[in-house]
Amino acid sequence: MALPIFASDALSSVAYAPQELLLILLTGGLAFLAFAPWIAAAVVVLLTVVVISYRQLIRAYPSGGGDYEVARKNLGEIPGVVVASALAVDYALTVAVSVASGVDNIISALPGLDPFRVELAVGFVILIVVMNLRGVREASRAFAIPTYVFIGSVAVMIVVGLFQVVMGDPPVASSAHYAVETQDLTQAAVMLLVLRAFSSGCSALTGVEAVSNGVPAFRQPKVRNAQTTLALMGGIAILLFSGLTAIALMAGVHYAENPCDLIGFDCANPQPSLMAQVSSAVFGMNSIPFFVIQAATAIVLLLAANTAFNGFPLLGSVLARDGYAPKALNTRGDRLVYSNGMIILGLVAIGVLIVYQANLTNLIQLYIIGVFVSFTLGQIGMIRHWTRGLRAIRLLPAEQRDSKAVRAEMFGLRKGLFINSLGATMTASVLIIVTITKFTHGAWLIFLAIPVLSFLMIGVHRYYRDVDHEIAMDDRIHFGSTGDVALILVNKLQKPVVKAVDYALAAKHDKTFAVHISVTKEDAAALEAEWRAHRMPIPLKIIESPYRTYASPIAEFVKAYREQNGSAVITVYLPQYIVGHWWESLLHNRRARRIAQQLMLVHGVSITLVPWLLDSSELIYGRRSRALPGDDRGGRMSELEVHRGGRRVIRPAGPPEKADSTEPPVPAQR
Repeated sequence: MALPIFASDALSSVAYAPQELLLILLTGGLAFLAFAPWIAAAVVVLLTVVVISYRQLIRAYPSGGGDYEVARKNLGEIPGVVVASALAVDYALTVAVSVASGVDNIISALPGLDPFRVELAVGFVILIVVMNLRGVREASRAFAIPTYVFIGSVAVMIVVGLFQVVMGDPPVASSAHYAVETQDLTQAAVMLLVLRAFSSGCSALTGVEAVSNGVPAFRQPKVRNAQTTLALMGGIAILLFSGLTAIALMAGVHYAENPCDLIGFDCANPQPSLMAQVSSAVFGMNSIPFFVIQAATAIVLLLAANTAFNGFPLLGSVLARDGYAPKALNTRGDRLVYSNGMIILGLVAIGVLIVYQANLTNLIQLYIIGVFVSFTLGQIGMIRHWTRGLRAIRLLPAEQRDSKAVRAEMFGLRKGLFINSLGATMTASVLIIVTITKFTHGAWLIFLAIPVLSFLMIGVHRYYRDVDHEIAMDDRIHFGSTGDVALILVNKLQKPVVKAVDYALAAKHDKTFAVHISVTKEDAAALEAEWRAHRMPIPLKIIESPYRTYASPIAEFVKAYREQNGSAVITVYLPQYIVGHWWESLLHNRRARRIAQQLMLVHGVSITLVPWLLDSSELIYGRRSRALPGDDRGGRMSELEVHRGGRRVIRPAGPPEKADSTEPPVPAQR
């Protein structure tokens, strides 16, 4: 289950990485396709080194922080925050690119859906969010079958294609006979084009870090299972990427950035994806294997976004725990997943897809910058980690250093240092190449987004630090409040006010009285008369408010009372309606909430909201429980719950009995 849920991004990237590699090379002409095998080999070597490097990272830091934790602990706060920002950007782009590529493959099989490209992409993101909110276990089961069907079908296609080549009947792509319009390039432009193609091919490395970020989600033994998953992911990705690139070159696939550059192609139609061209060349257009491969590719590309929906919430929870992100990101939903992080990621991905119209080629230009920023800083942090361990061993006494256990530990540290040094050198070199070749093609947005996010994260951390310092306990705090006064705010004498009065009297404050903010003298006089007529047990105070404000007169009254009677604690009771329909809240002025928000700023005041449940509020609670089978025979009472003012009154099952006239009346409650 771990392979489809954490490695689907890296595995599915083989569907668009060879396509983007050939696309860039083809802008220089058909002759440039001769560079493709060497570029693909360089990508494979880089992927191998990165996978081996991350196996070391998983062993050293199994807590799930990944590159962020490594950079923060070994390089300091700012590098750690930069890595976190880069990963956050990369996760959002992973969703956008994977979904856009999946939709692209769907349109390759069903061209009539091309006008609905953006709508399809947004709909799939919403669907993936809903599925992930169901929980990790359910999501992994839903994603396992398509992932393994994709791996198996593409592997079969590669084997069949290679067999056809060996038998002297190589597959021929539908675009093989199209020529390409190109311009003459200088030597420097040729080199830049090759490097740009390499940087696009490096998109096959995306998703490698997801396993290291998700180690806590593995079963025991977590480290070994995570390392095994990472090794399987790397091996499968290398085989599929190499085989698909080889078959595409043998079949003569021509995929242009601008379809109109293909001489003879009707660019009014959508250009088939590389996967569609290869599968049709091997198995035949509109054959059953063709549709199987297209369906599996589209599904696994759409579900590849699941990697981000597991990695980003975990990263967000770690950042929230460390104080660099809002605490809401560390809150689990009812399915024990970090639902807030999933929802945020989904909204950002939808925004990116709408802005870029779900165009894969444009989105790829923004991609992999964040990946290699985190790769490089993570590898440098691992170098610092191994160096610190070796330095600690050198400080040991000579006889202890010569022990077998210490020598074995030193060998492991040196091996890790060598692997991560090689990884840091290669990823830093690729980061420079990617920056140079993609900066003017849209990657400058990523170099703007990462510093902005880093600045915001540091600001959030400073805010939490200041709040913790402000509310920290010290011995200067004194307890000197004298008196306990209750104020019940009254607009009209109605049942909710009577309930608030009943609650205040039950609390047994030193003083309890009602307060009416008088806007008109007529209303105040009518309320006083009604108050006397109903013999209310507490006095009523009238405060005039000629400017029709409510909170300010109460605040002035509280201030004046505390000046005359000492630092009393003032409890303000506010009746409030509880409704069952959303539209009912629009029909009430919600004055109680507004007054409560303003009075919270007054020193010495605490707020008590007294709910009054209208009849429609029963919709919130659903059906009341009924008698269970056997309750009557066993003489047991069922719990028919009647909600009254937040209390549950348990009544026996059966017809209601007539009330005993000798019982005291029940206070007004709802």
